[in-house]
Amino acid sequence: MSRIARQKSSTGYYHVILRGVAKQIIFEDRSDRFFFINIMKKYITASGQSVVCYCLMENHVHLLMYDRTDAISLVMQKIGGCYSMYFNNKYDRTGHLFQNRFLSEVVENDRYLVTVFRYILNNPPKAGICAASEYEWSSYGLYGGRDGFIDTSEIERIIGGPDAYESFIAASNEDDCLEYTGYIHDDQWVERRIREILGVVSGNEVKAYDKKRRNAAISQLRSGGLTIKQIERHTGISRGVIQKLR
Repeated sequence: MSRIARQKSSTGYYHVILRGVAKQIIFEDRSDRFFFINIMKKYITASGQSVVCYCLMENHVHLLMYDRTDAISLVMQKIGGCYSMYFNNKYDRTGHLFQNRFLSEVVENDRYLVTVFRYILNNPPKAGICAASEYEWSSYGLYGGRDGFIDTSEIERIIGGPDAYESFIAASNEDDCLEYTGYIHDDQWVERRIREILGVVSGNEVKAYDKKRRNAAISQLRSGGLTIKQIERHTGISRGVIQKLR
């Protein structure tokens, strides 16, 4: 079956979501997030595009992009490919990291532009993590930016300066935007997956297995979508042991 052509925005603005395959966590630690932000800057600025805002969540990324050159697909392909290679090499992982093509929706007017802007920056409080202003892995603190990568000039034109910005983001509106429909991988999800995959009551049981059985169980958990950090935390097995296994 042929792919449906991606809809083109008449304004150049797009809401983009890049998500982990099978709800895979795509950021294990701070260095992963820093690496992703750096390659975003590299490829987006090199293509002549800019970002109005971004937010890196545990298993997906939101971007509000301005595409001047009609190269959004190529740029997202480069970002996804570069980061997948980095992540797979670092964590001794194989296969796809991201779910198919990135998701995108066109932003055709000022009202929806500011709606998407607020929605993206409010992902952390919506997920119960922290206030938008406290989240380290979004562009919340870059309002007013004009560095070639971040450009909030259109948002400023519509909603005003820093005081108006803070009030606007903090407003309790329930914004209706393109959603990421995956689950947040909390501890309950991890425990349930371990029981489903291994048929055990608790992940701690795996520590008592002999080496061959233990390694097979770790491989099953990795194939089942659990990350190294999750397996380490819920089984008590050291990270070094887990990293050696695929």
